[in-house]
Amino acid sequence: MIKTAVMGYGTIGSGVAEILEENRDVIAGQAGQEVELKYVLDLREFPDSPVADKIIHDFKILEEDPEIQIVVETMGGLNPAYPFVKACLMAGKHVVTSNKALVAAHGTELLAIARKKKVNFLFEASVGGGIPIIRPLYRCLMGERIEEITGILNGTTNYILTKMDKEGETFENALKEAQNLGYAERNPEADVEGHDTCRKIAILTAMATGKEVNYEDIYTEGITGITDIDFKYAEKMGASVKLFGTSRMKDGKVNAYVAPVMIGNSHPLCSVNDVFNGIMVRGNMLGVSMFYGSGAGKLPTASAVIADIIEAAQNLKKNVPMGWSSERQTVEPMEKTRFRYFVRFAGSFRNKEQEVKSIFGKAEVIELYGMDEFAILTAEMEEGAFKAAAAAYNEKAEAQSDYGIKQTIRAMM
Repeated sequence: MIKTAVMGYGTIGSGVAEILEENRDVIAGQAGQEVELKYVLDLREFPDSPVADKIIHDFKILEEDPEIQIVVETMGGLNPAYPFVKACLMAGKHVVTSNKALVAAHGTELLAIARKKKVNFLFEASVGGGIPIIRPLYRCLMGERIEEITGILNGTTNYILTKMDKEGETFENALKEAQNLGYAERNPEADVEGHDTCRKIAILTAMATGKEVNYEDIYTEGITGITDIDFKYAEKMGASVKLFGTSRMKDGKVNAYVAPVMIGNSHPLCSVNDVFNGIMVRGNMLGVSMFYGSGAGKLPTASAVIADIIEAAQNLKKNVPMGWSSERQTVEPMEKTRFRYFVRFAGSFRNKEQEVKSIFGKAEVIELYGMDEFAILTAEMEEGAFKAAAAAYNEKAEAQSDYGIKQTIRAMM
């Protein structure tokens, strides 16, 4: 029998305990022996829970218990998750985590310790909740050269954008509804500013390249500037707006970013709505493969944790080759990334046609009935070139006491 401990009895930790009990026979069959939960580490008491007799408050108890072979970390954040996980690995225990902040910030070090100690540091649940994506990258797609990973990796932002798209809600109202339903935190910054997605695309890029990727090197832009008017234009164009975490890999170079992107209705990720996640992986031989499902939630995420527990149980005496090395992967500047650009201007196109065309070149023009503004969809260009053109337009507008650009959204159409 294998004995485990769960650190953090919140949403995911309680889900892990529930599945360990409910699917006890299935897990035993896959692991080759029974897996029993011995401890649950938490600051709180849970007198009416099924694990009331397993609650401990002192980390040293599980760290020093030789019976504990696999530790599950579902506390979130970095403190005390990082020192606790590191101590468990140093003690020769396998660790499974759902903590993307931990993996993004300290994954390189923790993977190295796991290799040295011949144990495993596994983190399937850190990206995409219950969607299998980490394991496919190091098992199913191990013979592929990964060229692109693009994903809707945050259910909160996808829910907000779906409400704006399908029901015409403003950002503020959609966010408030997401908070009321428990999809968004009271402080939603990590989600709506793109930081959560950034950490996840950094992890996926590191998995694909085999090198450390610093999430702070990835250009990150959230959805707070997207408006219901943008979606009215998108509807007329047969498009929508999604928050993408994207990484493109070619000739050893990586272009990675997090940003709202306008995509056509035929794009594979356009139909990923509400709190669901979707991840598109392009391999040089396979072509495009799609992963879709619940990107968060108690049991879907806990299910991914359980799969890692089973993998650790199947490899108690050895380290499974996965993850990345300490070699740093350079991320190209955002200015070198290419898009088309959706740009909104105040006033009528008739009055500004010559000026717009002279600065932005050939572009499609989109107008909404009854509005004193218009938009264009530019030809594809590098981000740096577009920024220079936008700055030149705004400078001219300011000199003429006119309004400059109202809105810009990158487009893949």
